[in-house]
Amino acid sequence: MLRLAKRRLILFVILFILSAVVFVTLLFKNQVRVIDLPTYKSFLENNLFIKAKIAQHEVLLYTNDHTYSIIRDGINLEELLSKVPVESSQDVQIAQEMTILMILLMMLAILFLYGRKRNSKISQQNVEAQKNVSFETNQAIRFENIAPVRSNITFDDVAGIDEAKEELEEIVDFLKNPDKYKKFGIKLPRGVLLIGPPGVGKTMIAKAVAGEAGVPFFYQSGASFVQIYVGMGAKRVRELFAHAKRFSPAIIFIDEIDAVGKARGAMRNDERESTLNQLLTQMDGFEDSTDIIVIAATNKIELLDEALLRSGRFDRRIFVSLPDINERKDILKVYLKNKNHKVDLNKIANMTVGFSGAALSTLVNEAAINALRRDSEIIDESDFYAVKDKVLLGKKKILSFSEKEKKIQATYQAAKALSAYWFEVEFDKIGMLDGNLKHVESEIESKTQMLSKMKVYLSGFVALKLFYNEVYTNSIDDLAKAKQVAEDMINRYGMGKRVVPSVEDRVVLIDDVLAEVEKFLENMKEPIQVVKKILIQKESITKDELKRVVSDFL
Repeated sequence: MLRLAKRRLILFVILFILSAVVFVTLLFKNQVRVIDLPTYKSFLENNLFIKAKIAQHEVLLYTNDHTYSIIRDGINLEELLSKVPVESSQDVQIAQEMTILMILLMMLAILFLYGRKRNSKISQQNVEAQKNVSFETNQAIRFENIAPVRSNITFDDVAGIDEAKEELEEIVDFLKNPDKYKKFGIKLPRGVLLIGPPGVGKTMIAKAVAGEAGVPFFYQSGASFVQIYVGMGAKRVRELFAHAKRFSPAIIFIDEIDAVGKARGAMRNDERESTLNQLLTQMDGFEDSTDIIVIAATNKIELLDEALLRSGRFDRRIFVSLPDINERKDILKVYLKNKNHKVDLNKIANMTVGFSGAALSTLVNEAAINALRRDSEIIDESDFYAVKDKVLLGKKKILSFSEKEKKIQATYQAAKALSAYWFEVEFDKIGMLDGNLKHVESEIESKTQMLSKMKVYLSGFVALKLFYNEVYTNSIDDLAKAKQVAEDMINRYGMGKRVVPSVEDRVVLIDDVLAEVEKFLENMKEPIQVVKKILIQKESITKDELKRVVSDFL
């Protein structure tokens, strides 16, 4: 009797396993995934569909690997018929559903009979195991839904980034004509890092590159890789690059990369480090023929891991600063293009010192709302003045200078510009709000070079004491940088009076530099006034313009 019971149990187990295999095979073979219209168009343009079946309310689309579904009324059937073999799927679908139903009933019967012989403890363990399998399956399906998009944004749609465009036009040409460069043995850049404050349009720039080049665009935020489950972040990175390679040439854009690319070691996080390691491995593992470029954006480059910044990964770095007055006018033109307005763009640009592109977009939108609120069909300057304070209070780090503050800030930046030029510290241009000093990477840096940096950082502070006999709060960041350079020189590099530093060495070093800067600026008062006027008028000055100013006084 016992032997017969064992045989029945074995028979039940075998029948269950066979039924489960058949069921799972049919289920996954016919598993349908819903896709949106952009993904459908992308797949259709890349000829990934091998056949299609038209049902009553939907269209089933087959690739070599998966079956997809889209609403029938949402697509152009004539376009589909011209590219993909199409057949009716109603009868096939009914037969498949009946087969699955029969197998389900068989499995339920087997489970019922077999379940009577299992104790509650084993049953509970299997339920927990099934939950874990379901979680992993759902995670895998979610990771696979990484679809490319086609960007319809071009450089004409993004204003105020003329300097960045020059760098990026070469990237676009790489993607459009890779063979031209490969003939000369030129490798495609692996990565481009966009650096700048929030709201300056880093994401728009990446979309414009994809739009100009006409290649698929994969968007991911750095936070999307940060998972609480071990291995999921690294898995997402692998699948992202695997999908991009299928559509190459393509662009992968990682926004806020500092969320996953922070320097390793401090405040250790094993899962984030494994995700970063996977990202580094994938960027190193590009074949020359994949034609994939990774564009990343950050406003905290100082937090990024050194391995991520080395050559061969992010080969190019493009600094995107807040727009100056002329760039703000161009941005306002773009946002006002399809709106009825009667405004002087010069006035609006002048009143929005420190606004980013995103802030200008908000300003224009709020002005339009204000015009609608007062039953006007035309936006005028009064609408902008009415909502300016609302935008300022709703946005952090947006500066709005009064006329007196503009003069103070222009004096501060004029002194920095002249010092940078005179002491040969590299820069592209100096603006009202930032210095844009170049971060030149070098293994060896001299004491003279470090002193020159300190002189630039302290020159604005000294200039305000010379011209206004006052100290202002706008020097806070530069003073911190100057102190840090002095700290490194004394404590790390032995550049003080003694190799072993004393408490007073840093104070003496900073006092000596302040005295040199004061003596230099005393003789540069007239050039400072000229540069100050240029900054008030144009909000920025280039290295060539500074050269002309200085040469006029020599």
